[in-house]
Amino acid sequence: MAARMATTPWHPHHITERYGLFALILLGESLLSASNAIIEALHEGEAVGPLIALAVLTLIATAGLWWVYFWPPHHHAIQGLRGSIAYGYGHYFIFAAAGALSAGIEAEIDVITHHSSLSAPFASFAFTIPIAVFVLGVWALAIRRQGDAEVNTVVPLGGLLVLIDPLLPVPFTLSTVILVLLVAVLVWRQAAAETRATLG
Repeated sequence: MAARMATTPWHPHHITERYGLFALILLGESLLSASNAIIEALHEGEAVGPLIALAVLTLIATAGLWWVYFWPPHHHAIQGLRGSIAYGYGHYFIFAAAGALSAGIEAEIDVITHHSSLSAPFASFAFTIPIAVFVLGVWALAIRRQGDAEVNTVVPLGGLLVLIDPLLPVPFTLSTVILVLLVAVLVWRQAAAETRATLG
């Protein structure tokens, strides 16, 4: 109501920056929690190879999620009051997904160390769902309007492929590879856009 009666000064870039800082904190906390769980499992001396592989993949996947979120055009995601409200409330799902990632990694650790009654495919959904929600949420709120046809095809498709990864033999490995490919496409398209801006 107050915003309709008088214009409230605000800066879209500052809003995206604040949300970005919170996303960064959540990804960092999730990585820290997953790392502590992996270290604790390694002390038991069981399944050392798979746990080290999981640690490497977790680091790469988290870095991939960070890069997808902080794609440079993200700073121009908000245009107007209505857009800022959708952006703010939509981040609930992104933040929840970032926080849930570590719980999914811990579920995978329990499967690797045979401390879980869940079968591998069902446990894998515990980390593929957060990754998919994060990627699709960032795409819907920040990338979709700024991305070209290639970006707007590859990013949502990558999110959906991550979601169905547990049906395959190496879900977390494949999810990580998909995230790396998403980052490669985003870097490629951003470089192409900057080249066009320089030449044109």
